[in-house]
Parts: sequence; structure tokens; C-alpha cells
Amino acid sequence: MKEVWRILWGILQEVSGQSAYRRHLQWHGIAHSPSAWRKFCDERWAKEARRGRCC
Repeated sequence: MKEVWRILWGILQEVSGQSAYRRHLQWHGIAHSPSAWRKFCDERWAKEARRGRCC
């Protein structure tokens, strides 16, 4: 049961962006802060806005 919970928790973190944010912090070598979160969100939304949509 613990394994199922661990998998579900990992999926929720991926969907919510927490895992991506953690990777962003590691990649840039910075610590968590409100400004780091804001920069991450701005970059993520800008990237999604540039992506073309179908229909």
C-alpha cells in the first residue's frame, strides 16, 4: 500500500508542477524562494503560450 501511495504522490507532484520546479531549482543551482517560483511560473506559461494549439 505504501508503494501505491508513493506512486500516486509522484503523479500528483508531476501534474501540479512541483517536480518540474524542483528540477528547475537543481538545474539553475538556486534555492526555493518566492521570486524563484515566480520566474519558474512565468517561464513555464510563456513556453506554453508559444506552443501552437490544435482546434
